Amino acid sequence: MRALAALLCLLAAPLSAQTVLPWLHDVTGVAADDELNIRQAPSASAPAIGALPPDATNVEVIAADSSGKWAQVNVGETSGWAALRFLAPQEPGDYALHRTLDCSGTEPFWTLRITQGQSAEWITPEEREALPSAGTLTPAFGRIDRYFIGFGEGGGTAIIRRAMCSDDMTDRAYGLEIDYLFDRDGPTLYTGCCSLAPG
Repeated sequence: MRALAALLCLLAAPLSAQTVLPWLHDVTGVAADDELNIRQAPSASAPAIGALPPDATNVEVIAADSSGKWAQVNVGETSGWAALRFLAPQEPGDYALHRTLDCSGTEPFWTLRITQGQSAEWITPEEREALPSAGTLTPAFGRIDRYFIGFGEGGGTAIIRRAMCSDDMTDRAYGLEIDYLFDRDGPTLYTGCCSLAPG
């Protein structure tokens, strides 16, 4: 309970480079006939590269600039910056990071969709397979930046870390890295990035 209270206080304060991210936010304070600009750099004078509607929800804030006034978000296939005063953090839920996560990697292309405590699905261009089960993210001993999660017998185990990550295919930014050890036809380690997905 004390940890939850501390986290709520942290979320109420302006973001800084040390704030626990990534985190889902909702657009707030933008007029109904306006939009929230996504800029190329954390500056009001930087070119706009996209926009969010005034009622946008589940906007994943990946990072904050050193002033704590700008949030790094993804728009399309690229990453940009939005004024943080127009983004309200969602309330923390009962799960570490978020109930649902989408993780993926390239060469070979793969996706791991996780719903904590419920299910997980392994997807490649050739197949789609439900894993035996999905546990919940458990923090590493003595660390607050990494977690592990198991997927039942034969489903493997993943380690997820808070760290900037690139998919090497687009200019999108990710705030989570994953190492997934899948032991189906012999152990194979897949490495990629994760994003928080709406539940």
